[in-house]
Amino acid sequence: MSATTSISVVRATGNDREPAASDHVVVEEPLALLLEDETLAITMRTPGNDRELAVGFLLAEGIITSRADLARITPCGRTGDEGRENTLAITLAPGVKLPVDPQTGELVRRGTIASSACGVCGRTTIGDLLGRIGRTRDTSVVRRSIIADAVASLRARQPVFALTGGCHAASLVSFSGETVCTFEDVGRHNAVDKVVGACALADRLPLHAHLLVVSGRTSFEIVQKAMSAGISALASVSAPSSLAVTLAEKGGLVLVGFVRGNTLSIYAGADRIV
Repeated sequence: MSATTSISVVRATGNDREPAASDHVVVEEPLALLLEDETLAITMRTPGNDRELAVGFLLAEGIITSRADLARITPCGRTGDEGRENTLAITLAPGVKLPVDPQTGELVRRGTIASSACGVCGRTTIGDLLGRIGRTRDTSVVRRSIIADAVASLRARQPVFALTGGCHAASLVSFSGETVCTFEDVGRHNAVDKVVGACALADRLPLHAHLLVVSGRTSFEIVQKAMSAGISALASVSAPSSLAVTLAEKGGLVLVGFVRGNTLSIYAGADRIV
């Protein structure tokens, strides 16, 4: 599996729009870690050096203390199976105890995606999500000027970042240009959760005809959170991942990246931007 992939993107500068062209985005795929045949965690990552990633995770979680605590780490499933590269089976060395919840007696699991299936792929993850929330029915259009202004003004709404330079921000802006709310957090996923949570408490969901602006890379989880809230469009100063683009396309979300003044890259929903 490659760390990058080629996708089609429409670039727009000023009043001109170029024909669709090929561009590279980083690949984002889930990696499932199975410990003694049970799902320990699933994390979103760029493929490559998965064994090292797994060992680092096990060390950080205190499941192992050294390489000696591992018997083997191998891809799960038969060669050629879809998702085989996305699932690692971990076997601990004899005598190493499993991380078991003392109250339930069950294996302690971590991660945001729960699955007992052996063999995980981006297509399965997206299918499960779309089966739960469906494709958006919102066909409203957004002006490019609204997107540009929302991204440009995000920095002014980041007082914590101005002080520390160490946190992300997410802002919700209506298609008419009204800033609904902005939150900061060290994790960009957390900042998005705060935006969605504030709107849910105010009984504003679904957020049709609204734009979510994020300060960092747009990952699958960010698109997932936006879609779950009914948000219509998502824009960032940075790049999306491959799985984020795929989910946005399938879910009907407008996805824009690399917004710099009048220049932006449209990864999904180009027909809904005027």
